[in-house]
Amino acid sequence: MSAVPAQFSVPERLAETVRASGGERGAAWLAALPGTVAGHLTDWGLTLERIGRPGGGPSLIGYVRRADLTPAVLKAGLTTPATAPAHAALAHWDGRGAVLLLEADPAAGVLLLERLSGDIPLRSLAEAKAMLEATSLLSRLWVPPDEGHPFPLVADHVARLSDGLRRRRDLPGAADAGPLVDEALAAAAGLLADEPERLLLHGDFHHGNVLAADRAPWLAISPRPLVGERAYDLAWLARDRLDTLAGSPGPRGAARRRLHQLADAVEVDHDRLRGWTLFRAVEAGLRSLEAGDPGTAELYLEFADWL
Repeated sequence: MSAVPAQFSVPERLAETVRASGGERGAAWLAALPGTVAGHLTDWGLTLERIGRPGGGPSLIGYVRRADLTPAVLKAGLTTPATAPAHAALAHWDGRGAVLLLEADPAAGVLLLERLSGDIPLRSLAEAKAMLEATSLLSRLWVPPDEGHPFPLVADHVARLSDGLRRRRDLPGAADAGPLVDEALAAAAGLLADEPERLLLHGDFHHGNVLAADRAPWLAISPRPLVGERAYDLAWLARDRLDTLAGSPGPRGAARRRLHQLADAVEVDHDRLRGWTLFRAVEAGLRSLEAGDPGTAELYLEFADWL
């Protein structure tokens, strides 16, 4: 019989994250979360073993057993426009390169997933090996979407990000970033004018969103799916481990070599990868600045300048 253990409570770090970003909707979601979890344990015939230690995201992870004692993970998340179609992407991949979706209640933001090794992310490998594994995995995820797919287009997503970037350029502390903002916006506009392909993208692919697994060495988790060109997806991987890159001898040269190596590994046009990496780094930098994290903002903008 499935049940929520008596000691179950919403982890405080998760509650803090949701309260900080979710507003009234987040507060309502938190209040309903224990009941949401209990209902899905019952409906899907699950037994909860323990609650996973949360990271910085707005999701509760429960380690569960199905009726046949197969281990699985129950993920209950505060959905956003970016994460709402995640279940559809996982269903489309059907376990090829990504965690396998077992059950889904999209309206409630609850997914039942195969259990991976949550304590062994790809970032546990040395950078060179991790990048090799990452590009191999990405190549498996980049497939054509179905006709009438529910995923946002990169062009529409970037248009919204560009609007936000223009708004944030006037933030206190952003004055020196003006030339980078101009270059990033121009790069995005030029890239969108000539989109070479439309494939299903992960949208948030980095070493922390890839976990070790039993049926494959590594599988991707937590997509924010989009449809567009591969270089847009690869650009987020290109800015991974920025702290390591910043601490290396000659970070400017190291950043440029990384872009060349990644582009060559998956046969993506280098100039398009550079343009999208510049845009995504600058956008992330000003978003971090607005969120009150000037250290991260400086790192993103410094990386953009190296390109």
